[in-house]
Amino acid sequence: MGIDFISNELKALQDSALLRDLKTIESAQDSCVQINGKSYLSFCSNNYLGLANHPKIKQSAIEAIHQYGWGTGASRLISGNMLLHQALEKKIAEFKGTEAAILFPTGYMANLGALCSLVSKGDIVIGDKLNHASIIDGCRLSGATFRIYPHKDVRQLESLLQRSSAWRRKLVITDSVFSMDGDIAPLMEIADIAKKYDAMLMVDDAHATGVFGKQGKGLIEHCGLEGKIDIVMGSLSKAVGSIGGFIAGSKPLISFLKNKSRSFIYTTALPPAACAASLAGLTLIQEDTSLIDRLWKNIYFAKSQLSKFVNTIPVESPIIPFIIGSTEGAVNLSIKLFENGILIPPIRPPTVPPGTSRLRISLMATHSEDDIKRLIDVLPRTWL
Repeated sequence: MGIDFISNELKALQDSALLRDLKTIESAQDSCVQINGKSYLSFCSNNYLGLANHPKIKQSAIEAIHQYGWGTGASRLISGNMLLHQALEKKIAEFKGTEAAILFPTGYMANLGALCSLVSKGDIVIGDKLNHASIIDGCRLSGATFRIYPHKDVRQLESLLQRSSAWRRKLVITDSVFSMDGDIAPLMEIADIAKKYDAMLMVDDAHATGVFGKQGKGLIEHCGLEGKIDIVMGSLSKAVGSIGGFIAGSKPLISFLKNKSRSFIYTTALPPAACAASLAGLTLIQEDTSLIDRLWKNIYFAKSQLSKFVNTIPVESPIIPFIIGSTEGAVNLSIKLFENGILIPPIRPPTVPPGTSRLRISLMATHSEDDIKRLIDVLPRTWL
């Protein structure tokens, strides 16, 4: 049989409208991008504050390349630990209000590295049904008993914890902002329940960092829970406009992960220029909260405009799920929007459950009201 099954699998994906392809961006990431020489409004990026193409971030990366070169040549524990890695970790800890932080090349690796280090066989990890794939994978790979509670159902979470006293370690994990639905976790209730049953609490704040909170620190700041979350995960590749992931928490936690996390120990360190870009991005967020204000102005404007033709879409963050249902319907709508100069790829199973295929509309601070009006004008004409 060999690898002949691959062709059959690809045909099955194509027949069920699940075969993915890549659209190549020929310009910088911004609210408008170039594809095949044509301009398209982009409503699908995680570049929430528009920092990925910010002049200060680009300049910081260029200066770092001149001073430190590009590659690091080794893992952090060998010879890849450079000044900018340590400066960025210090900056992240300051930004998140924790004692320390540890960098990972991606957010995916941060979740896997933390989960597989903190729990194993003999432990239990409990997570929200709609947690990110990297969380689900980390929970499964850890070897711990893995239990799921229905989305945002704190009563079921408490029920699971009530029956978990026999386990050596207990860990509760949730996204703060759920990446495909754009809704937010009931963090205050979850924190109270985890504390009540002496469970560790880990929060993936990737899509909230730079978006929520008066200072853009994330949903943890927004909920007044700074210093009350055991393990804080975050991303540098979304609102911060760079690349990488991190875990922030106590000094003992970070020291533990440096010695136990395989996805930290056995991988080459981030390029110093990427660290410089992240430092610049975090500084911009701290120094100019108008970026966040502009993003939320766009969120509220889009919500008011969408409500004119459909009032069932929840809008709690820059992520707006436009649920179609069928896979074919989502694909066809995405194609029609693309033909009208708007880029929003369809989100299909297994990313979302069957029957909930959708367009994931994602807003940026750099979108203008005219950009949003254009989307709202085209969307009902192509959908209805």
